[in-house]
Amino acid sequence: MASPSAMTRVLVFGGKTGWLGGLLVDLLKEEGIEVHIAETRIENRESLAAELDAVKPTHVLNAAGITGRPNIDWCEDHKPETIRTNVIGTLNLADLCLERDIHCTIYATGCIFKYDDAHPLGSGIGFKEDSEPNFAESFYSETKGYMENMLREYSNCLILRVRMPISDDLIHRNFVTKIVKYERVVNIPNSMTVLGEMLPASLAMAKKGLKGVYNFTNPGVISHNEVLDLYKKYIDPTYTYKNFTVEEQAKVIKAGRSNNELDTTKLMRDMPEGVVINDIKTACDLNFQRMKVNLEKQYGPLPDSLPAEFRRL
Repeated sequence: MASPSAMTRVLVFGGKTGWLGGLLVDLLKEEGIEVHIAETRIENRESLAAELDAVKPTHVLNAAGITGRPNIDWCEDHKPETIRTNVIGTLNLADLCLERDIHCTIYATGCIFKYDDAHPLGSGIGFKEDSEPNFAESFYSETKGYMENMLREYSNCLILRVRMPISDDLIHRNFVTKIVKYERVVNIPNSMTVLGEMLPASLAMAKKGLKGVYNFTNPGVISHNEVLDLYKKYIDPTYTYKNFTVEEQAKVIKAGRSNNELDTTKLMRDMPEGVVINDIKTACDLNFQRMKVNLEKQYGPLPDSLPAEFRRL
């Protein structure tokens, strides 16, 4: 591709009903950038090509994909549907954008690794962008792993490895919302993505014309317990939780869960000037401060005004 073109017209996939896509649409509107919400399902190649030709975007953002409801266990029983969207659809979009010389940002996943002998838990040694995926204990992660290796061949694509995304509300897709509702949680340090900081950063990266794979998490790791302790501090001091082991967790889920640390050296090195990315613990603390303000506006004084599903009384 030639030098980066100005971001003047953006087509967002996953913006109609998707969580990340909807947030991206809002950010683009706030910046005054012309934004179009895609109507086409990405697995339908002919319709996809027609929409790209009709809109003629300078940039495409792809946040479409299947993660399963209520979680990735769904993918274990719906493998063809998972492949159709997460593999065939994503490759369709990358391929058609390449033919049209359109920069394409793909919000992928970093849940394709697990701690191993070369990247031990607590060592601070994270998986890099050229690390080979070593986690295939869920069908969702397996498809994402081999799809990423194919996407690397597309010179127009920026591939962002998002992990355990956190937002400053209690929407059901938020990692915080998920673990707050669990009776028991594992307590393992992980790389995570605080969306309030990272989604604006992704737009800056696309504007700069960056391409290739990036670990797209805040630097460092934070554990489930540390996240829930922040929830207790800012949202509900009466909240309680219990831990269980990975072995105990395995008995109540269909698919394994990825736990890892991603190295963010490349991300921070290439981040456009002026973009602030805090370490994960600082970013989470600031996120919960924003969440407190947002929830009090939405519901009233905390914690008594929280919906019943979030209370442990």
